[in-house]
Amino acid sequence: WLTGTKKGTSLYDVWKKVGALSDDTEYAKIDSFFSSEYEGKTATLWNDLEKTQRELIEISPEDKDEIEKFIKHVEYSKQCLFPAEKPMDMMGVMDYIKMSVSMKDMPKVMKEYGKISLEEYGKRFKSPLLQRLMTDYLPKEYTAYSFLVSYATMADGNGMIPMGASLQLSLRMEKKFKELGGKIFYNKPANAINLDGKVANSVSFADGSSVSADYIIPTVDTHVLFNKLIPSSYMPKELADAYKDENAYPTTSGFQVAYAVDVKFDLGETTFAEIEPLKIGERVFNRMYVKAYGYDDVFVKDGKMVIQTCISQTDVDYKYWKSLSKDEYDRVKKELTDEVTKRIEASHPELAGEMELLDTWTPLTYERYCGAYHGGYMSFVTTPGAKQIRLKGKLDGIDNIYLAGQWTNSPGGLPVAVASGKFAIQRILKEEKRSIKI
Repeated sequence: WLTGTKKGTSLYDVWKKVGALSDDTEYAKIDSFFSSEYEGKTATLWNDLEKTQRELIEISPEDKDEIEKFIKHVEYSKQCLFPAEKPMDMMGVMDYIKMSVSMKDMPKVMKEYGKISLEEYGKRFKSPLLQRLMTDYLPKEYTAYSFLVSYATMADGNGMIPMGASLQLSLRMEKKFKELGGKIFYNKPANAINLDGKVANSVSFADGSSVSADYIIPTVDTHVLFNKLIPSSYMPKELADAYKDENAYPTTSGFQVAYAVDVKFDLGETTFAEIEPLKIGERVFNRMYVKAYGYDDVFVKDGKMVIQTCISQTDVDYKYWKSLSKDEYDRVKKELTDEVTKRIEASHPELAGEMELLDTWTPLTYERYCGAYHGGYMSFVTTPGAKQIRLKGKLDGIDNIYLAGQWTNSPGGLPVAVASGKFAIQRILKEEKRSIKI
């Protein structure tokens, strides 16, 4: 799902500006966030909060007070909108007053859920099913408020799935960029940003060519930026400290498997289930989800749709995969894929013998394709007590490099990435003493 699909929000305006969305974009007709199963019962977080509250209380009357508090604070969390009009370091007093008014109830959410992990939060519920419902979706290390904000985004219509999926969205952005005169050079890895004193004057590429520039906006993973393209001595201290403390600033990735199955199977959209314990490296997992993509024709062909599962991985798991030789990696990936298949068939007997394996990938896949630090598909996880990463967007010691990308602001993701691109341009405009209203 994509954050920023609600018309009238500043983030929606940015998505529209870059061509990703338009007023006539169609979205998948999905009416829930996800479901969790345990011991024959199912709990669902519907986009309709009243329906969710009613059903959860029916499942666990003894958790009524905690359920009502949860729903009330999810409603408050709808106010937590990413401020995409301008970077926070450019905001004035009136901007902060306006933001405080629009998010007036968020302090209540932070007070109640901002200092505990999801693992701790789940223990507030007496029902084993609701304990799992609250901890299935995000890694247990996440701060609890992150989960409420995620659910609120879906419930508010601000986290929908554009039809055509990420490829079509990317192609729309590419088309808009080219229409504006932009040029894209594919299959052209950058090797270095060349510095002359305090000025970055060019970028060198793997094919031996180089391009000069007045301004350079790196959008790559910051681990690549500061360990390959420019010296690590330019890395902001708060970022360097985060890389050194994996407990406070973990990354999250996934061991993922995709299949093709007949569209006749009604699997819901995203459903978590208990599984026979599955060991990956040093950790054991007993929950897993199946996500069905039958809602979009791009995932349906010849009467079959894509389904996928993801087992959350973190830094320790990345290190396990990285420690394997090529032969060991291929063998372990194959063995685990077979084990995942067995567990899906156990939780969905109707799929036994009906699944065609499409692909399997690991944190190393994200690293190989994207240069992603520890295979993270977002930036650092927001954990209780850890200071949120918020880079100022300009590097000390280099006059004309402006940072963009998801690692500029935790927890990252597409909203941070697209807004940071706008912010980089606004910082350049300010430097040139031009209007930042774009």
